[in-house]
Amino acid sequence: MHISEINFAEIDGISFQIPYPPAHHGRIMILGEFPKLLPNEEYERYAEAAMPFLKANFEKCGTINYPINLKCVFYVNEQHKGTLSGCLQAVQDVLVEAGILEDDNRNIVASVDGSAVLYDKKNPRTEITITRKKNYEQWLSRPKT
Repeated sequence: MHISEINFAEIDGISFQIPYPPAHHGRIMILGEFPKLLPNEEYERYAEAAMPFLKANFEKCGTINYPINLKCVFYVNEQHKGTLSGCLQAVQDVLVEAGILEDDNRNIVASVDGSAVLYDKKNPRTEITITRKKNYEQWLSRPKT
């Protein structure tokens, strides 16, 4: 079965690779009175490169709206580069933007167990494994204001 033939509602897990080096999400800017996290150029290049791959492979799979463990292993090509939290934020935002995840809140991304930042100078990439998180209580969502 090709990845584009999968229906997320019918499976317990999937693994795939984004063949691009991971990126940090962004920078904090003060806009008005409050700080806001904005994408940086590195994130925008990552999202632009990954989006066609993700949409081509997952367009017909549906959207994940149930609790999951999102395991991401980020292979960076520079040893001083990459915090796990920054890389996780970037990939979660890309997965939401691509329509794979309904949201990246705790009701959907319940855990990130097994995630890591590793070094591979010749083949930087992001390996993603999504597994259904069983026996996990979703909280009632608050209405958006």
